[in-house]
Amino acid sequence: MQNKFDDIRPYYPSEIPPAMQRIAESEYFGILSQYVFPDKNIEDIREMVRHIRTTDEFQKGIMYSVNQQFVLRSITNLSFDGLDQLDPQKNYLFVSNHRDIMLDSSLLQYILHRNGFRTTEITFGSNLMNPQLVVDIGKANKMFKVIRSSNLRDFLKNSMHLSEYIRYTIKEKGESIWIAQRNGRTKDGNDATDQGIIKMFCMSKTSDLVNSIDELNIVPIAISYQIEPCDILKTRELYLSQNCDRYIKQPGEDLNSILTGIMQQKGDVNISFCKPIMKEELEFDHKVPNEFYKNVATLIDKRIYRHYKLYNNNYIAHDIRSGKTTYSENYAKVEKETFIARCNYMLDQIDGNKDSLMSIFLGIYANSVDNAENSNNQ
Repeated sequence: MQNKFDDIRPYYPSEIPPAMQRIAESEYFGILSQYVFPDKNIEDIREMVRHIRTTDEFQKGIMYSVNQQFVLRSITNLSFDGLDQLDPQKNYLFVSNHRDIMLDSSLLQYILHRNGFRTTEITFGSNLMNPQLVVDIGKANKMFKVIRSSNLRDFLKNSMHLSEYIRYTIKEKGESIWIAQRNGRTKDGNDATDQGIIKMFCMSKTSDLVNSIDELNIVPIAISYQIEPCDILKTRELYLSQNCDRYIKQPGEDLNSILTGIMQQKGDVNISFCKPIMKEELEFDHKVPNEFYKNVATLIDKRIYRHYKLYNNNYIAHDIRSGKTTYSENYAKVEKETFIARCNYMLDQIDGNKDSLMSIFLGIYANSVDNAENSNNQ
């Protein structure tokens, strides 16, 4: 039977077996298998994939091992906090700052699974849903499509559709959802919830904005990286954006960012589950809906800023940028020297004004310190 959400939803159980057959027959299967299961025979893995029949089997048998490899190969220490204030039997809308295309949501799933929580459904931009192998892995992994729109009419239509799906999934389908606080990754270290995202949440129930947000059970998530994923790629993009009206991605750029984010060393990583947004916090004195959306976005931002895990690199970058030693007690001299050496090495790979490039690179790390400090002082 056709479902109104067939154009964006994850796979139904009946669609999993044929998807597994396509994955097993993919030309990239050998490369992927060696990364995820380096000690196993490729044909044995292929046979295992062909026998997977459900999303749970795919996540437990394959994706859990994928995430294990992410952690083992590129993360020194993965920590989390705040999960104890959530109910494993309740469905949540996790609204997260967004630093890496794939890892932000993947590491969340890894932590949830290891601690007895069901994994969430995950938003996945339509621009990333190709080729077929990516579609099969994504939709079998509970990803649903966010359609990118080029004109206002389609944007409003797709936003309503997405809003309805999110409310249906949490209220009726019985699943939690992960979504980024904005469209696209934070490039400059200034995480900020787009109030348009809040408006989208409410489009499926505009009669009572407070209840519309309250029944989604929003939990802000702050994810912090000691070494920012794709920091050099973000620096380059921001630098080029300063010199043109609109930055245009090159073919394969998203894939390069995904692979770089996965493979690049990230040092320590922390995920903080913030306190859920409560109904009494939503009783804003607002006169128009846009004021309400803005206030909710600000509330989420404050939660995230106050739950940052600030690392030595954040403090080092802030002190270098300010020319002071305000935060020197948070890092050692050798750590600062290492950071500067890595920074210079990375920036030497980009053509451009070195002072401008350095300013952008430092901001990616330092701006989190400013946001945390400003939030704590409010």
